[in-house]
Parts: sequence; structure tokens; C-alpha cells
Amino acid sequence: MQFVDIPRAAPDVPRDGWDRPLVIPKEGGKPKALTRTTTFIDAIEDKTALAAWGRRMTLVGTARRPSLLEAARELDPENPEDKRRLNALADRAVDLSGAHDKRERGTHLHTLSEYVDRGEPLPASASPSDVRDMAAYMAETTAFDVRAVEQFVVVPELGTGGTFDRLLSYSGPGPDGEHLEGLFIGDLKTGSVEYGALKMASQLAVYSRGEFYDYGLHPVDAADKKALASWKRTAVPAAEAAKAYRPLPEVSQRWGIIIHLPAGTGECTLYWVNLEIGWRAAVLARDIRQMRGVRTAMRPWVSRITQALAA
Repeated sequence: MQFVDIPRAAPDVPRDGWDRPLVIPKEGGKPKALTRTTTFIDAIEDKTALAAWGRRMTLVGTARRPSLLEAARELDPENPEDKRRLNALADRAVDLSGAHDKRERGTHLHTLSEYVDRGEPLPASASPSDVRDMAAYMAETTAFDVRAVEQFVVVPELGTGGTFDRLLSYSGPGPDGEHLEGLFIGDLKTGSVEYGALKMASQLAVYSRGEFYDYGLHPVDAADKKALASWKRTAVPAAEAAKAYRPLPEVSQRWGIIIHLPAGTGECTLYWVNLEIGWRAAVLARDIRQMRGVRTAMRPWVSRITQALAA
């Protein structure tokens, strides 16, 4: 593996209260909120298993901290203020259940994988489990040259923005044994991939059709509320706005690569994902999201009485 040093886009892209990235439109104007890529494609996902998992974790967290039940006992789930309090208590219960531990572990492995890609030794704080995971990662990714890491891209066609893990150069057998050569969007997954094939294919398909966006050309300190509010009101001329955008190199829109590294297992597996199928799913997600905004599917019943009253 060879790591090619490409400057990263600024990691702290400003976001609104719904965690949507704020970017200057390519045609110029005021900052615009984009839908996160992962949120956008959620429209096609069956969340039955995820919802059941959330209920289980809430129950586990409540069992570990019974005082949460006492705090919830007097709250009215129909009262707007109590709703917010109940949501906060439920979030606290999920956190206490350890539900987010794997996510934090995954973030840790993502950071360590960059050391491997750069050919640098792991930090002294790396555990024996970390070393086993990274050895597996190194062994399975030797066929790739890393061309970019953690790049933020936007897809104006869908109104989405998100960050892909890797841009990989590869030459060798493809999914059907045929020779493939070129650049591929890669994504490192540290959790289960058992049920997420379509979502992952869609996610990478969206990234493959994006444009690099350099937030650093129009920065703002998002922690400074006054500065952020002023920045959101400021229109940028089209010629200046366009400078923040750069096309992706000729990346495959047919295939993407999933690097599956389950945390703590010392095992790494590679998968091809079909981006043509993924893009069809992304377009379907767009249509579903648009239909959710339709407000004319049901109309009031009109009778002679209501007509007379209206008259």
C-alpha cells in the first residue's frame, strides 16, 4: 500500500441545528443546508431491527440506573416539555447501556487505520487488540494505493453532503474475476454488515457522483454563534463560490469497496458493492423523500351541510 498525501478538506464543516452540513451553493448565494448522505439514504432502510435494538438498549440502561424510571414517572408523554425530558432520559438510558461503545471503538479504529495507510507506527497507546486489528487491516489492503482520506463531497442533484473514507487505486481481479483497474470509493466498516448491503452500495454510489467541496475557502467559527449567524446571512458571488468545488477524478461508478474490520476480532474482509444498484436506490430514496412532502393525499369531506355553511 502506498499513501499519497492529498490535503484534507477542513473536518469541521459548519452544521445547523439538525446536524446538516452548511455549504455555499456552487452558483453562489447564502449558505445552504444539505441532507447528510447517510440520512438521505435512510429512506430505503428497513428500521425494524434498529428500532427493536433501541428499545432493548433503553431497557438495559434503565435497569442499570433505576433512578431514570423515577424521573420519568411523573412526566406526561403528551406534554411538549415533558416529551423533551423523556427523550433526554431515554437517550441517557441508551448511553448507560453501552450501546455507543462500538461506535466509539469504530471511530478509534478509523483513526488507527490512517497510521497504517501512511506507513507510520501505531501510537504507543494502541492496545494488543488494536495491533491485531490493524495487522489484519494491513494484510487485506495491500492491493490498494490510498489516494485520498476523509474527503467531504456534495451531490447537488440530490442535495446531499457527506464524507467518504477512502479513494483507492486498485488493479486486479474484479467481482466476476475480470480485470479491473482505476479509482474506487472505499469505506471502512467496523460494525455488522450482515443487513446493510443496499444501504452501503447506495452510500458509496452517492459519493462516487459527488464533487469535492473545500470548506476552508469560506470558513466560519461554528462555535461562535454571532459569527455563524452573520456568515449564514452573507451571500457569496458565484465566481467565488465556484472556487470551493472541484470534480472528483475518474472514479468508478460501477463498483465500490467495503473494508469490513469488526472491532476486536483481528479479522478483515473485503467486499465489492454494486454502485449501479446503489444509485438506483439513491434515486428511489429521493423520490420517497419528495413524496413525504406531499400534503394533498387527503382532503376534507364536503357535504351539503358544509357547502351551505360555507355559503
